[in-house]
Amino acid sequence: MHGTRAAVSMGMISVACWLLASMGSDAARPPQPVELQLNDDGGWCWFQDERAVVVKDRLVVGSVATGYRDRGRRGDIDVMSLDLRRGGVTRFPLHRGLEADDHDAPSFAVLADGRLLTMYAKHGSENRFYMRRTVRPADATAWTREEVVVPSETSRVTYSNLHRQRGGRIFQFFRGLDASFKPSWIYSDDGGVRWQRGGILVDMPDARIRHRPYVKYASDGRGVIHLAFTEAHPRDYDNGIHHAMIVGDRWERLGAGVIRGLGEAPLTTAEATTIQSGAPDRVCWIQDMELDRRGRPRLVFSVQMNSAGRPPGQGGEDLRYHFAEWDGAAWSTQEVAYAGRRLYAGEDDYAGGIALHPDDPNELYLSTSVDPVAGTPLPGGKYELFRGRRSGARPGVDWSWEALTPGAKEDQLRPLVPRWRKGRTVLLWLSGTYRSYTDYDLAVRARVW
Repeated sequence: MHGTRAAVSMGMISVACWLLASMGSDAARPPQPVELQLNDDGGWCWFQDERAVVVKDRLVVGSVATGYRDRGRRGDIDVMSLDLRRGGVTRFPLHRGLEADDHDAPSFAVLADGRLLTMYAKHGSENRFYMRRTVRPADATAWTREEVVVPSETSRVTYSNLHRQRGGRIFQFFRGLDASFKPSWIYSDDGGVRWQRGGILVDMPDARIRHRPYVKYASDGRGVIHLAFTEAHPRDYDNGIHHAMIVGDRWERLGAGVIRGLGEAPLTTAEATTIQSGAPDRVCWIQDMELDRRGRPRLVFSVQMNSAGRPPGQGGEDLRYHFAEWDGAAWSTQEVAYAGRRLYAGEDDYAGGIALHPDDPNELYLSTSVDPVAGTPLPGGKYELFRGRRSGARPGVDWSWEALTPGAKEDQLRPLVPRWRKGRTVLLWLSGTYRSYTDYDLAVRARVW
């Protein structure tokens, strides 16, 4: 049955003719990227995936409105669709007035029949996810009525992460099964019709405080799901970065074999592979992870430097971005750029954001308030976007930086690159003012080339 809320048309974009012409072949490369706005009010956190997908040359991305432009939209969970061939943009409100909080952003999975499944939730105050499907394959302009999925009556959920595997199993990774505050999972073997309890996924046992590991997930779609995670919130612990993977129904370490069965007990950070150790002057937070064509993971994370002993609200003046990758035998890591200062006091580890290109292991995108190489403040004092490329001469060593938004009048934050097709890129980000995760005035923007 069709939903009762109609899609809001954003009109035909003036660059539609170029978009149509440029899609003639994979080799078509326009001399200049095309940039456009998808939503004038929207935000997202970086712990929901996939926040954006491309299906049959249609971009689908979700966001959460705060109502700064229109108070009637406060807390709306929106999905935007951009036709990458013809340039048409639509916005569909999945849920009116859910909550003005960027943790509520939806995630998407593509079902076997080409339709989209989405799930979203409030930030830890309810026991339920909200779920919808598209009426037609690859068409995000019409959705079925909203359903509710309750992992357990005592759950307090947030952070939707949908991943579909070969054979049809869909994992929903989230935080908060049974009010645990821990990464958790449920799963469905029938396209999201029925959901079954998985359990607590990752734990950080500590009698002094109920720690909450933060996780990024990357799936090969065939049966392997990689996890990169911290011990806790960086405000509470001197985090490192750790890695493990789900292979079928068991936990494994890269190059070290089976840990145990997936459902036997939560994985602890001590059982995983440590990629980067934490320290009082080197506190890590995972940002993004992707797999290359051979299924090898690479990831990026932020590091808060030189803040040892400072109480919350007084640190985060020197954030850095690091890159790590698995070469088939071992992990390598390196610091790649200065990230500048925190977004706001109290969340001293909130950086502007960094994202990997899913199809190109030599390319990444970041937001920083300083020169990425020198660490000196940018002239305009805003967070700007940069594209990083590493040289083939010395892979993993030589990175060069291209300013994508020089002289920006507003902050450019939280870049995101969905997988598309070889030789083509869609860069998404948030442009405007970010005061906190419940207080922002941001527009969702895209650059296509």
